[in-house]
Amino acid sequence: MPVNKKTVTSPEEFNADAFSQAAIALHVSSSGEYAGQSPHTHRKGQLILSLRGAVSCEVEDALWLVPPGHAVWIPGEIPHSCRITKNADTCFLFIEPGAAVMPEICCTLAITPLVRELVLYLAEQGQVFSPDSKTARLAAVLLENIPDVPVKALHLPVSEHPKIRKMAEALFNEPDDRRTLKQWAAHLAISERSLARRIKEATGMSFGRWRQQLHLMIALSHLAEGQSVQRVAGMLGYDSVSAFITMFRKALGKSPTQYFSSLN
Repeated sequence: MPVNKKTVTSPEEFNADAFSQAAIALHVSSSGEYAGQSPHTHRKGQLILSLRGAVSCEVEDALWLVPPGHAVWIPGEIPHSCRITKNADTCFLFIEPGAAVMPEICCTLAITPLVRELVLYLAEQGQVFSPDSKTARLAAVLLENIPDVPVKALHLPVSEHPKIRKMAEALFNEPDDRRTLKQWAAHLAISERSLARRIKEATGMSFGRWRQQLHLMIALSHLAEGQSVQRVAGMLGYDSVSAFITMFRKALGKSPTQYFSSLN
């Protein structure tokens, strides 16, 4: 019997790999924060599209942030875990291996209005449809139109190195922590030079650039929930709202207000 969005309230209730169709979709709305499963895999690739709110997806060495109008692509068989912000509206598109030309690595993609509407339409249909059906033809159009250019600004490299991981977890929990690299090195019982080198090797960024990127990811997530620019700036420990807006504009080319207006 076909499964549709009316009978599924969370992704865990849905086994996409049980279907052989080239593409199937699931539409999930949630009033509360969704923490997701522990790291897991699918045979099918998975495109998680944010319509409202934000999605973050973590794999072994990176974290991707998906604000409205974007999607994160997770190739098949890659262990991952996802988190969805409060009051989010999200679509999951599952793609059979080889059914579309997609990136071979996880990445965030900007989604066009056409792709968004096709995903929503597919999510309204039953997941069991014949290869010569109207639904199959529309799914083929969708797969041809999914963009394959990653949005690099929405990516945060992370590391499994225990000292760097400890620092990252602390900064996620208390993003207003303004300890310098020297202070972090003392706290982690490692030389400042060694810590700087390991951060650069693991993330490709300096400590200052990496922390700024972490702040950007946290800011996007909270702004997507509807929190004010003033509140988010304070949460991240900025001395002024204008300093936060300057950081945001340098990273994404627009102020927070302009950025989110452009996604509507």
